[in-house]
Amino acid sequence: MNYQKVLDDQKVYYQAQKTKSYEFRIESLKLLKEAIITYDQEIKEALKSDLNKSEFESFLTEIGITILEINLVMKNLKKWMKPKRVKTPITLFHATSYIYQEPYGTVFIMSPWNYPFQLAISPLIGAIAAGNTVILKTSQDSPETSKVIKKMLSEIFSSELVSVFTGDLEESKALLKLKYDYIFFTGSTPVGRVVMSEASKNLIPVTLELGGKSPAIIDETVDLDLTAKRIAYGKFMNAGQTCIAPDYILIKEELKDSFVGFIKKHVESWFGENPLDHEDYPKIINEKNHTRLLSLIEDESVVFGGRFSIDKIEPTILNHITKNSKVMQEEIFGPILPLLTFSDEADLIEEMKQFEKPLALYLFTKNKSFEKKIIEELSFGGATINDTMMHFGNKNIPFGGIGASGMGSYHGYKSFETFSHAKGVVKRSTTVDLSFRYPPYTKKKLKLLNKIIK
Repeated sequence: MNYQKVLDDQKVYYQAQKTKSYEFRIESLKLLKEAIITYDQEIKEALKSDLNKSEFESFLTEIGITILEINLVMKNLKKWMKPKRVKTPITLFHATSYIYQEPYGTVFIMSPWNYPFQLAISPLIGAIAAGNTVILKTSQDSPETSKVIKKMLSEIFSSELVSVFTGDLEESKALLKLKYDYIFFTGSTPVGRVVMSEASKNLIPVTLELGGKSPAIIDETVDLDLTAKRIAYGKFMNAGQTCIAPDYILIKEELKDSFVGFIKKHVESWFGENPLDHEDYPKIINEKNHTRLLSLIEDESVVFGGRFSIDKIEPTILNHITKNSKVMQEEIFGPILPLLTFSDEADLIEEMKQFEKPLALYLFTKNKSFEKKIIEELSFGGATINDTMMHFGNKNIPFGGIGASGMGSYHGYKSFETFSHAKGVVKRSTTVDLSFRYPPYTKKKLKLLNKIIK
């Protein structure tokens, strides 16, 4: 495959100004929405094959959420595209100033396997809305979903607008070496470092949507049953293979046994006494990750779960974990939930400041003072208070990481902004021209300038 030619063809298409009009962008988004609705069943079947996702979970977390985003973008696109007039300082009298949002050009999007449809299509929506052409690389670890995405997008878009590649690691490496105008990557932190390194060689701007160890903090003021239910939902959806899943629990010692009991109750009500046999309980994506996850359970105190089959691991809770435990040294990305304890809120906050900044943070409390301190004193990508993952579903707020959990953000207007360059323009009057800015520079002019500025 001549990857350079694909990129060159897209650059020619973009330079011909074909993608920039509102009419072109809105029509492309309409086609995408119609295609998603048409391919609904094929997408669900592919997700079932790749990850054993139920139809409900597939629609909720992959298909429906992308349709909602397209609706939001189409509703607001005309307003977002308009040049924005901004204030002009008196020192530039007489002039008007504007911000124009222009496309970057040709964008490279690399999507992961854990939500293989949504995390490919969501950034694609923003890139098209901003007027770019797109080369999309899907994950080889979710092959059936990748096939559907390629088939669907090839039917509605020319390769000059959107090209989809579904190959292996070598293809990813080859594509990453090309000179794009922007790179958007979703995946692990180690691979994110590789992406950023390659992008730096050509000074390509990047957005990195990574992950990390997202904590869930529980204090004694909460309804512990409801808290356990909401944490179990966020943790065991997609068998924990979610970048914003609660990675570990920080809980008061006296609450721990009751919390485990409530988790057990809810998991069994959803998946029965043996989740491994439940048709809607997702599988681990591949043998490599299955083996890695089992190694995190070895020699640990399992208080719930721990059983596994050839491609599944049941919801598992680990007790007597410390920050030095093996399971705390990497993002888990699976259905394993370690329990750590704390006794003092102030000490907890100070200790957490030493951790890497997580992609998400979850706090369960009715204590407004504690909530305020957590939000204001700790740094994290985003948070949901008294639930899990809900901030991801609100497309009116930005989603993204900070530090090791990523850089840049997207969703809704932020997606449009991410894939656009904000171009500042000052328009000067041709009838008014202040002579004091021209030489010769006198003390009188300097005095006047000081008066204007100060």
